Amino acid sequence: MSTMKTIITLTLNPALDKSIEIDKLVPEKKLSCSDAVLEPGGGGINVSRAIHKLGGSSTALYLAGGYTGKKFTQLLTQELPSFHEFEIAEDTRENFIVVDISVNKQYRFGMEGPRVSETEWQQCLDFLEAQNGVDYIVASGSLAPGIPLDFFGRLAALAKRKSARLVVDTSGKPLQYAVEVGLFLCKPNLGELSSLVGKVRLAPDEILIAARSIIARGGCEVIAVSMGAEGALLVTATESYQIKPPAVEVHSTVGAGDSMVAGMLMGLAQEWSWKDILCYGVASGTSATMNHGTGLCKKPEVDLIFAQLRQ
Repeated sequence: MSTMKTIITLTLNPALDKSIEIDKLVPEKKLSCSDAVLEPGGGGINVSRAIHKLGGSSTALYLAGGYTGKKFTQLLTQELPSFHEFEIAEDTRENFIVVDISVNKQYRFGMEGPRVSETEWQQCLDFLEAQNGVDYIVASGSLAPGIPLDFFGRLAALAKRKSARLVVDTSGKPLQYAVEVGLFLCKPNLGELSSLVGKVRLAPDEILIAARSIIARGGCEVIAVSMGAEGALLVTATESYQIKPPAVEVHSTVGAGDSMVAGMLMGLAQEWSWKDILCYGVASGTSATMNHGTGLCKKPEVDLIFAQLRQ
């Protein structure tokens, strides 16, 4: 891994993830549940955690405040060697995940998050502006209330000035603003790709054309379209590959997309072929679904699935 590039992840609405298991979800009753498992979560944080699990390194930037923010940073200290916290006045949000064992179903409750002031979110951009020699900036997840919808657009302009490759995994308006300025890689799902090209939905034969149209207008150099059970499609100006994951027992989908991004970054950092980058990304995302709660991917599983997918 000596060729490892410098990777910085950014999380603007991190969450303290609380996961519990119950025997059966019944309304109106007091339900006894397992001890809560607490983990630091949120898009970029999960990408950094997964990169670390895969043997790579990155620096995680995030906003944190209040008691939950302190707990969040304490948990992160146990897991990541490199991170940078920007303090905010309001409390870091919590997410709540309940697994009903009787039906093996998962319920996910995402809270909105703290209101972030301009001086608070501006810290992130100022910090990045001061960095040199950054190869990849990864912005993943939602924007906390108070952060302007064009934040990722501003980030895209900054990345261009710094000659850093920006990877964005978000949705809606924030994604559209980023694509308007232009970035290196984005990972929309089919719905997000449709809205990027102004359509309600895309027919199977329109997916590649839609992705190429975004690339042609300079919105993105590479698009990885996540397609659920159908796997993922990676598109560049000249190449395209679709990789379908192997059938596995799915326990949790939390962090699967972030694990996929982490896997792709591991491949990018080692300058692999696009096909191998996608295979490693799909392998990482698949591994994450095999683990309970917000467990993310496991390297031995990822390597095994990667070997299968490359055959």
